[in-house]
Amino acid sequence: MCEASAYQRIEGKDVLVMDSVDLLEPIDEETYRLTNIFGDQKTIRGKILFMNLVNHKMVFEAKS
Repeated sequence: MCEASAYQRIEGKDVLVMDSVDLLEPIDEETYRLTNIFGDQKTIRGKILFMNLVNHKMVFEAKS
């Protein structure tokens, strides 16, 4: 499987936003749409801190 889990870093901790993400779409410079393998969608604001594709993890900074 090639899906990833999306996290948002809040106060130094990575908080799970969505599991099984298979599509990441930019909406603008600080907003992304995440879609998982079940078709569920979430929008997240913040910059991408890193994506580790081997460990299936993407982390976004928290945006207030």
